Amino acid sequence: MRADAVHVRAPGKINVYLGVGARSDDGYHPLATVFQAVSLYEDVYAVPSDGFSLEVAGAVDVSGVPLDDRNLAMRAAKLLAQTAGVTAGVHLRIRKGVPVAGGMGGGSADAAAALVACDALWGTDLGPRGLHDLAARLGADVPFALHGGTAVGTGRGDVLTPALARGRFDWVLVLSGQGLSTPDVYGRLDRMRMHGDALADDPTELLEVPAAVLQALLAGDARDLAPVMMNDLEVAAVSGRPDLELALADGVRMGALTGIVSGSGPTIAFLADGPEAARALQDELKATGREALHVHGPVPGARIID
Repeated sequence: MRADAVHVRAPGKINVYLGVGARSDDGYHPLATVFQAVSLYEDVYAVPSDGFSLEVAGAVDVSGVPLDDRNLAMRAAKLLAQTAGVTAGVHLRIRKGVPVAGGMGGGSADAAAALVACDALWGTDLGPRGLHDLAARLGADVPFALHGGTAVGTGRGDVLTPALARGRFDWVLVLSGQGLSTPDVYGRLDRMRMHGDALADDPTELLEVPAAVLQALLAGDARDLAPVMMNDLEVAAVSGRPDLELALADGVRMGALTGIVSGSGPTIAFLADGPEAARALQDELKATGREALHVHGPVPGARIID
């Protein structure tokens, strides 16, 4: 890369808790969620250019990643340029480490990284508040990718309140070769609720993250966190995917404290009782032919890398 390139790294996320309200008239669902940023990253390099262009590579399958304005990172760069009155362009090179369409916010991490990278490249100096406002316009998960750590998300998930999480939480991720569409999963949840097939078939108007979840994070105690983790979207994500149900059962049988579908899936996140337990679980899952990764959280959000 050129010496004047800006390199920004942003993390993927796990939804430790995800409550989903009834679909509103604008088509969105109110959420009460707890995000945790984990050590699986997207790397974005921004290089000066006359126009706007994008290339994508990575350790995961990137064949389905768009290279035009459907890509959140491209939209982030153009939104920043329009907002700040920048007439220059940028070439973005993205190296993906977060699964595509995996429920871990990889595209949102790209957008957050692009905002930080272009802000530095062009010297627009919007500051944290300005970048957050642009992030919220791009998508519900983008503001969290910008900030990282552990946070409670309300509204569409973009209204963030930092949550204190002491210590380190170790996770083992099981990746899937077949992604899931987030809108499809939400739509399936709506249909299941209509027919009484979902666990939360009558969502309340007022959504809250249970105090027990926040207390477990504050204590830094994985054993306390495990029984209170929950994802309303899980029942819809695993519907018609027996491989996900089998993986969830296998991970717990192999020693995970609990397992949960991350966001809209299909990535599964197993909570382990420390680093050694996570490595042992990862080895056992790999022995069954699954792609398993050991990650930890919380980690910071989008940051410039020297």
